[in-house]
Amino acid sequence: MSNPSAEDEVVQLCSDLIRIDTSNPGDHSGPGERVAAEYVAEKLAEVGLEPKIYESHAKRSSVVVRIEGTDPQRDALLIHGHLDVVPARKEDWTRDPFGGEVADGCVWGRGAVDMKDMDAMVLATIRERLRQGRRPERDIVLAFLADEEAGGKWGAHWLVDNHPELFEGCTEAIGEVGGFSLTLPNDDRLYLIETAEKGLAWMRLIAEGTAGHGSMVHPDNAVTALAAAVGRLGEYEFPVRLTKTVRAFLEEVCAATGVEFDPDDIEKTVRELGPVSRMIGATLRNTLNPTVLDAGYKANVIPQTATAQVDGRFLPGYEEEFFATVDELLGEHVRREFVHHDIAVETEFDGPLVEAMAAALKAHDPHARPVPYCLSGGTDAKSFATLGIRCFGFAPLKLPKDLDFSGMFHGIDERVPVEGLQFGVRVLDHFLDHA
Repeated sequence: MSNPSAEDEVVQLCSDLIRIDTSNPGDHSGPGERVAAEYVAEKLAEVGLEPKIYESHAKRSSVVVRIEGTDPQRDALLIHGHLDVVPARKEDWTRDPFGGEVADGCVWGRGAVDMKDMDAMVLATIRERLRQGRRPERDIVLAFLADEEAGGKWGAHWLVDNHPELFEGCTEAIGEVGGFSLTLPNDDRLYLIETAEKGLAWMRLIAEGTAGHGSMVHPDNAVTALAAAVGRLGEYEFPVRLTKTVRAFLEEVCAATGVEFDPDDIEKTVRELGPVSRMIGATLRNTLNPTVLDAGYKANVIPQTATAQVDGRFLPGYEEEFFATVDELLGEHVRREFVHHDIAVETEFDGPLVEAMAAALKAHDPHARPVPYCLSGGTDAKSFATLGIRCFGFAPLKLPKDLDFSGMFHGIDERVPVEGLQFGVRVLDHFLDHA
């Protein structure tokens, strides 16, 4: 019996991975990634590799393997993906979020785009290449990681801190949230390659006052102080800061659409992009979004402490400005501490690796126009950038014009087109020939 092609196998691999529940609620109460890690390790071992599972905490598992290249003088390439997903409630979905069902031309389920699709595309591509005896020119390190959805503390960060030798020689990396198509109103297709992402500041705000009876006058009410600070943070709009990556992206969009690039009216250009404007619009400025409030236990008792949590994101080069603004808005009666803090990253959109990405996309879509962009969220690239690795988002997908791709991330009825997965393995295979 002949082996399936990568294009045939990628759909089954994606479905299988989705059916393994790796929900990450942000602590260790979920199922963990162990079962998925064992599945990935088995698929890699079947084609002659010797993957190793690294467990940072019970069931919190990552898989790493190095494929030796034919030219030992060349630097290594890291290809990384995460195995965990955000939780999903079955009753909210049209189809079982952990069913991995193939229907209406798509693979459905939690992780279909974030990011078990890329995990499957990498597995399918590597398995086919090794079955055919096609070794890469440079070493390739494959990393399938735990805990990305909670900041990577038990995945990429843990591996970088405890096993940096695994990534020795790696100078470049590709990972998630890049290489996907965006169809413009004039039907041109841009392919967004991530070269930057915002920094992350999940913060806990704490206000303290004097506890007492709710019927009395209390000038230092912790709830009042906290509520005022949260209101200031939530209502504040940071000024537009046009980073080099965002400027390059918008200039490309304007050139493709014939719209004049007006640096004095950037937001108008972004609004014309359609659904993806949610993702791109958030890269024009730093952002603050209050997400959690907690205070008190009884209506007639003034609590001594009130807390809140805020999701903050800052642009590359603007971290200092971000925190100075936060501290000014908090005022003197509220302090902050980090729930999770991570860096912003940015690299240039140039060099042989970028050329290889662009060539691979154009080889399989003659209308492809690769462009750099900044991700409003964060990925495991933050961990690997600390090792001096140039990180790109390149998980290639050719998408239907009407698919709200940005809405699929952490959304209900997450799904990925079968044709998009098959396009992805063709592009990755071409890319690895020239990377």
